[in-house]
Amino acid sequence: MIALLVVLALLGAWQLYAELGGVDRLILPAPSEIATALVEDRGLLWNNFLVTASEVALGIGAALLLGFACAVALHFWLPLRRATYPLLIGSQAIPIVIVAPLLVVWLGFGMAPKVAIIALICFFPVAVTTLDALGRTDRDTLKLLRTLDATRWSAFRFAEAPAALPAALSGAKIAVAVAVIGAVFAEYAGSSEGLGHLILQSVPQLETARAWAAVVVLAAFAVLLFYALDVAQRRLLPWTRTEGRP
Repeated sequence: MIALLVVLALLGAWQLYAELGGVDRLILPAPSEIATALVEDRGLLWNNFLVTASEVALGIGAALLLGFACAVALHFWLPLRRATYPLLIGSQAIPIVIVAPLLVVWLGFGMAPKVAIIALICFFPVAVTTLDALGRTDRDTLKLLRTLDATRWSAFRFAEAPAALPAALSGAKIAVAVAVIGAVFAEYAGSSEGLGHLILQSVPQLETARAWAAVVVLAAFAVLLFYALDVAQRRLLPWTRTEGRP
């Protein structure tokens, strides 16, 4: 309820600023104009949303798998971690706008380069949070498993993996917010459909309200994905539930 009141207050302030602040409506449309665009262009927005949503879902799924696998590999083999972890961190300084055209050249103009870009953006938080969780597995539990002659694989299966899975999902929740931005960048690089393409197309056509409506859809989708991952984590990993969660 409080969140709804905050949103309504922000929208009211935005509406007043758009009407009384002297800002050009082609730069910042009023919320009422954006709401009108959401209704009038709902078919166009929906069709492009389906494309972007598919790219984001596949990209986050690929990032979860690759990020978890990378974290496990770095956790098991310390020399590999020492050799590649600095490269993993340094890779985050490479702007996506530099990489995107190259991926388009390699993979074409289909969905593949978009999914690859989103996976690259989401990969780092998943890998880092998972690797950190693997390193923080309860030492007493590991000692107990060793006293029971458990193999390295058994220790990973029964102690380390259960501790790392929540962290992987937490990393995915962090990545969700930037995944939609990655989808927009990916579609800017080369696409004929998707919300990013719609925004890129709408601004030169002076359909600023439509572009902002696409941004609203992207933001709502990011929020929905975040809470969907939160629900999935609590359902699939019930031991991660804590009191007082929102």
